[in-house]
Amino acid sequence: MFLQVTLQSDEVKNVPCGTSGGVMIYFDRVEVVNILNAAQVHEIVKQYTADYDKALIFNKVHHELNQFCSSHSLDEVYIKEFDQIDENLKKALQSELTTMAKGLIVLSVRVTKPKIPESIRKNYELMEAEKTKLLISQQKQKVVEKEAETERKKAIIEAEKVAEVAEIQYNQRIMEKKKQKEISQIENEAHTAKVLAEADAEYYLAQKTAEANKLKHTPEFMELARYQALTTNTKLYFGPSLPSFFMQGREEGLLLPRQQTSPVEEQTNL
Repeated sequence: MFLQVTLQSDEVKNVPCGTSGGVMIYFDRVEVVNILNAAQVHEIVKQYTADYDKALIFNKVHHELNQFCSSHSLDEVYIKEFDQIDENLKKALQSELTTMAKGLIVLSVRVTKPKIPESIRKNYELMEAEKTKLLISQQKQKVVEKEAETERKKAIIEAEKVAEVAEIQYNQRIMEKKKQKEISQIENEAHTAKVLAEADAEYYLAQKTAEANKLKHTPEFMELARYQALTTNTKLYFGPSLPSFFMQGREEGLLLPRQQTSPVEEQTNL
């Protein structure tokens, strides 16, 4: 008798399985990759005969799959948890073998998609098609929303840019107005200073003129003015009344006599 102690693959075909909802399905093929430890061959054959794999692998695959299906719905077995069946079945088989046959090691398990009733399969296909349509619609909606979001962000950026430009222009106008005001204020101050300076000059001139006029009204200056007027006179008077004429004119501040008592001879100075 020859037993293979190298890597081998056992295939379990057409495994029936009833779901928790009472739907009968079939796993077309379950592949179990395993290896038998040479040191444990005698003990395993002694307990399970040369067809040890039938008892330890084939029968266990049927048992574990039926346990799994009976506690899960068709949707879970066929769709939602199908990707977990391989790993769960491997763990369940190895757990049993660790107790029953330590020399037999399961390396991997591959389970094909189960066969389900045709009517249910068509419904699943329709459902998958609708899901696909829904996913496509959702993706399209996401694209539209993304485009709208992009356009909205563009609009916000454009509005912010316009607002920034308007603010800059507004600040420029404010600065121009401030500069114009400062220039106008400087011009007004300069004009006011000029007017004040002219007024001060006129006041100073008037003050000095008044002071000069005041000095001219002293008795000495008035006396000098009278003599200057007499010396510049082009007429000479002769007669006995001349002394009284000068004396009276000096007292009254006049250059003409108050009255004449005798004829006066006038001679024009040529």
